[in-house]
Amino acid sequence: MKITKIKANNYRLLKDFELDLEEYLSLVIGKNNCGKTSLLSILDKFIGSKSNGNSFTFDDFNSEFKDELKTKIESNDDSGFLGLSLKLFIEYDAHDDLSNVGNTVMMDLDPNNTTIVLAFEYKLEKFHQLLLDFTTFKAKEAAKGEEHIQKDIFHFLKNNHKEYFKIFKKTVLFDVATSIENDDIFIDLIKENIRIDNIINFKLIDAKRNVSNKEPEKSLSSLSSKIYKKVEASEDEEEAIEKFKDTLSTTDDLLDDVYAGIFKDIIEDIKQFGGIKKDDSNIKIVSTLQHRELLEGNTTVMYDISGEHALPENYNGLGYMNLISMIFEIKILLHEFQKEQSEKPADINLLFIEEPEAHTHPQMQYIFIENIKTLLSKGIQRDDRQNRKLQTIISTHSTHIASKSDFHDIKYFKKENNRVVSKNLKDLEKEYVTNGEELNYKFLKQYLTLHRAELFFADKAIFIEGDTERILLPAMMKKIDQESSHDETPLLSQNISIVEVGAYAHIFEKFIDFIGVKSLVITDIDSYYEQIVYKDDKVTPKKHKNGNDIKETVKCPASDNNAMYTSNASLKFFYGVDKKVSDFITFTLNEKKLKKDFDSRCWVVDDDDGYLICIYQVQETNIETVSYHARSFEDAFFHINKQFFYDNLSNFPLGLKNTRYMNKSHDDYKDDVYYWAEHCVDKKPALAMEILLNSKTDGAGNQFSNWNTPQYIKEGLTWLKQD
Repeated sequence: MKITKIKANNYRLLKDFELDLEEYLSLVIGKNNCGKTSLLSILDKFIGSKSNGNSFTFDDFNSEFKDELKTKIESNDDSGFLGLSLKLFIEYDAHDDLSNVGNTVMMDLDPNNTTIVLAFEYKLEKFHQLLLDFTTFKAKEAAKGEEHIQKDIFHFLKNNHKEYFKIFKKTVLFDVATSIENDDIFIDLIKENIRIDNIINFKLIDAKRNVSNKEPEKSLSSLSSKIYKKVEASEDEEEAIEKFKDTLSTTDDLLDDVYAGIFKDIIEDIKQFGGIKKDDSNIKIVSTLQHRELLEGNTTVMYDISGEHALPENYNGLGYMNLISMIFEIKILLHEFQKEQSEKPADINLLFIEEPEAHTHPQMQYIFIENIKTLLSKGIQRDDRQNRKLQTIISTHSTHIASKSDFHDIKYFKKENNRVVSKNLKDLEKEYVTNGEELNYKFLKQYLTLHRAELFFADKAIFIEGDTERILLPAMMKKIDQESSHDETPLLSQNISIVEVGAYAHIFEKFIDFIGVKSLVITDIDSYYEQIVYKDDKVTPKKHKNGNDIKETVKCPASDNNAMYTSNASLKFFYGVDKKVSDFITFTLNEKKLKKDFDSRCWVVDDDDGYLICIYQVQETNIETVSYHARSFEDAFFHINKQFFYDNLSNFPLGLKNTRYMNKSHDDYKDDVYYWAEHCVDKKPALAMEILLNSKTDGAGNQFSNWNTPQYIKEGLTWLKQD
């Protein structure tokens, strides 16, 4: 038996939310404030430790629902569902013990229907009473005069919602033909006195773990007594427990003699006070070690150093303490899931671990996620073979945990239109495979695993081609920030992931659409033309076997009159294989904005909602009033920064070669930036580093002031900077 889907409605960020759960482990990832904690909270309030009683607050209601509720009350309209809800979709098979869900909870005996839907609601039950009471409340508010701030329905409900809202627990009919639950057909589980905790046992380890390495605190040691209390009743540990108790009894006898000596004087003093008769007031101090109490305050977790030295827990780093604490807590909860021997474990056991990465360095996060499955896969093991599986949800902000996880386990949370949606990463694989792009998905998966899992958590992304852009881009972003209004959020302060992908940005297009991240692709126009290949006589064309002329490609600047085609795979993918260089030259920035069309699954131009732009070299006039359209980043940079290189040629020992051609006094190539890019660049990473080394700061404190950013990159970064 397992939970396959969770639905939540009107709870905080979870307006109309669905989450598919894996059989064993579901890894929930996403940026801050995207609903991960909301999911944990609603589970805890409906089926967890806070489910005994009503722990809901008015702030738990989704903001859109609050507005809807206000409208309903003002118009005296009680139609529709007015509240928040949680639904758990449970699947079972013929091997499951159905004693807890039989008869009442299972609503359909059709053997093809193996789904149970448990629904939990906190909904408005006394609508008309609320209207009457709020009317009275408004009258009292009005009587206080105009100078008094009139309190609205939200203020009234903030303090009084529990008077009108009520918790319901139901089982709802699941229509196997439509795969949709029917809310109109249900059984009230509260009236039927059904214990939910016999069906689902929910435990959590939240992010606010009680871990400290302060001197007087022993947070780990206190957990040892809790573990003992859980294992004491286990038959597996019976022999070890009895040995522990026997040892304590022997120790009691030894301590009796010791105490007699320690307390001899005070015992004699007490005897002097006498009693009803001689020796009536005799006392003695004896040892009564109690196994539980002994562990409660008298155990210390030590950590070993090379087998020779042991130090107390508070000498350890918070990262290790956090990791050990989680393992301790997991062991405690596993025993709680297991229950006493006289009880049956619940049919479904669900554990939620929130942000396990706290205080831990990357290597430790890798170790955690690689080993946690082994620890949890053991499930709930009992001596009476009443074993159960364990389903686990782990939420994380850690790129390291995400990169080391099974991609099929990952659930990506994302805010869309002020609500949260959950996406299965395995669905992304299906899209690649369906389109015959298995190799592209394999590349993407390996790339994200090895290099750039932070893309999952980024607000924006920049895809670049090579080393030169990678090294210089932060400086260019700094220049944009220096030139922009101080009211705007600086680029370098935004959550932007920079990804080096060569000319293969198009491989990421499904992933970009999947996570919906605003993306800037910085690439090259890669212009070229074709020319006929002649024989040695330079008159007769060489021929293919089919009789057609053999042609060769010739690279050239985009401003060359012969330039016709682009060899850039990303540009051809995003804008169409039929597009010529002349098309790309005429595109405005707005005509480069793209959005994935839902129906055609193609990228289309969208000036208003486009969230991806490919930028490439544009026609640009330099300080010498020379207009030029570059082919690559290098000749674009050379074109607008000629004087910078004229002044610093001797300072590029590794990045440039043949610098004599770049000398201002050279007759043939002193202005030929295309020639510079093709024949004078030696090592591109070194060139970028040496540009930074030769950069200067002006009198106003602006860095990198002695060179300029190519116009196409400036336009793209300015667009990306905007919200």
